[in-house]
Amino acid sequence: QVQLVESGGGLVQAGGSLRLSCAASGRTFSNYAMGWFRQAPGKEQEFVATIGWKDGTTYYADSVKGRFTISRDNAKNTVYLQMNSLKPEDTAVYYCAAKMAGGTIYYNRYDYWGQGTQVTVSS
Repeated sequence: QVQLVESGGGLVQAGGSLRLSCAASGRTFSNYAMGWFRQAPGKEQEFVATIGWKDGTTYYADSVKGRFTISRDNAKNTVYLQMNSLKPEDTAVYYCAAKMAGGTIYYNRYDYWGQGTQVTVSS
C-alpha cells in the first residue's frame, strides 16, 4: 500500500503561483511513477502531469505546458507541482496518484490516490 497526502492548495489571483506537494508513505516511493490530475466541478478528471520512477521523465497536458512543473524528491518521498501563471480555468481539486513502472496520462491506470487539494484561481 502507498498512502498519498496532498497539500499546498489555496486561493490565488490569476497570474499567481502555487506549489502543491504530495507526500508518500508505505512502499518504496522511488519505484513508482507519479501523476497529478485535476477535476473541476461538473467536469471529468483531467490529466495534468506525470513523472517517471527511474529517470524522472516528465510529460504534461498541453493546457499546462510551460506553466506547470512536476518534480520529485525521492529522499523526501515527495512529488511537487509548481504552478505558475495560474488562470481561472485551472480552478479544480488536484489529486496526486502513484503507479508502478512508467507514468501515463490515463487515470484508471494509477493504483493509489490522495484525497485531493483545492486550488481556486480568481480573475
